[in-house]
Formats: sequence, structure tokens, C-alpha cells
Amino acid sequence: MAAGPAYIYRYDGSYPGFLCCVAECFRDKRLPQGVQLLDEPQATLFPIKEVETRPGLAQRVERSLPERISPLAHSMVRRGFLTCMEEKELRLLRFILLGYKHGAKVTNMSTHDDVHALDAALLYLKNEAHYHVEFLRFAECGGFLASTITPNNLVLPLIAPHFCERLNTEDFVIYEKTHQMGFVHQAGGRREFFQAQGWDPPKPTEAEERFRALWKKFYDTVAVEGRVNPKLRRGNMPMRYWVNMTEFQGRL
Repeated sequence: MAAGPAYIYRYDGSYPGFLCCVAECFRDKRLPQGVQLLDEPQATLFPIKEVETRPGLAQRVERSLPERISPLAHSMVRRGFLTCMEEKELRLLRFILLGYKHGAKVTNMSTHDDVHALDAALLYLKNEAHYHVEFLRFAECGGFLASTITPNNLVLPLIAPHFCERLNTEDFVIYEKTHQMGFVHQAGGRREFFQAQGWDPPKPTEAEERFRALWKKFYDTVAVEGRVNPKLRRGNMPMRYWVNMTEFQGRL
């Protein structure tokens, strides 16, 4: 990359918008100093460049990833965008440039700082998605099921297909507070992600309240007194998930 003024890119936070940042980097022939969201405060002395999201341009950049690097690298970039990795956009941008230079072997360059950071972030994403498949709890809200989760990574696109398959005859909504994203599923029809600054499900039905009480009673009953191991439980069931789990509600 050529030398020049260090810009801060600002974009809309979408994956196509990020891919347009990749294209802008090639146009500028230099790496940006940083990448920010459009709604972040402009607390910087570096010049700002707002990157417009252009779907056609984003598609061309995305096609180049499996063609010029590898399908695995393409998958790593797509999943990496869902992570809460520090300086996510800048690290992914450097990973892509490294891939354009070295090709498919970039995915094995684990000693490189950006590749190592991406590998660690993807492992964290995978584990957190697994935990949410295990610990997500639905509530009957009068005609549909509802659940709220608070992950660190954007796991909703990864776990939604699992619940669509397992609950294909049910209407349900999963709302992800951290990234203000939801997913709605209607049996035999609508499957759609949505953005919302907040979402409060309807009050649980009386039947739901009874089932909650029964579930808490079952959870307490199967515990073997004398073999309770709080440390082991926290290892297998991290405490930060408890706030959204039926068996712990009203007990924290």
C-alpha cells in the first residue's frame, strides 16, 4: 500500500458496507487508520472518509474472496464479521489483504497477529453459539414462542437455522438485545431477521407461568444434595447466561 494521509473510514455497520470499505482501501492504495460506524462520535484528529454502501460493489468484492483466496477464507471473513473481536473491521481488512497476497495459505498463517486474532474470535463465536443452542429458553406468549438473549457476539444468524429445523411447526421470535436484532419464524412461511432498538414480548400466559414453576421444581429436584458443585456448574453453564434462563429467574 502506498503512503498517504491516514483516513478514518466510517460506514453503516452492515456486511456489504464493510466490503465497500475493502474496495475503498484499494482505491486509496493505503490502509485506513481505523474503521468506525456512522453513528459513533467523531472523536478523532484524522481526516474522515464516509464509505457509501453500494450493493453491486460489495458483491464484486465478495466474489473475489473465494476466487482469489479460498472458500475457507471467505467463510472466515463472513463469520468474523459476526464476532466482537477488537478492531474487527481493521483486522478483517488486513486479513483480506494478506489473503490477496498469499492466497489460500493465509488461513494457516496462525502466527500472524491478525490471523491469530481472527482464529481466536471465531472459536469464541462458535462456542457462544453452541451455548445459546443449549441454554436458550422460549416462553409461551399467547400464540407464539418468544426468547431474549444477550450474547457478546452476533450469534443469531448462526443459531436461527437450528431452531427453524427443530421448531418448524411453531411460530417464534428470538430477540438479541446486544445488537438489537431479532428473528421471526412463522410455521410454513415467514423467516426474517429484523432490527429493533427494543422489543418486549407479551406477558407470559398462565399456562406458561405454571410450566416455569414446574421446570424450576424439576431443576431443584434432580439436584443431588451433597454433590452440588457450584464451580463445576459455572464452568459448564457460565453465569452470564443465567439471566435469560427460566430455572434461574427470580433467584439472581
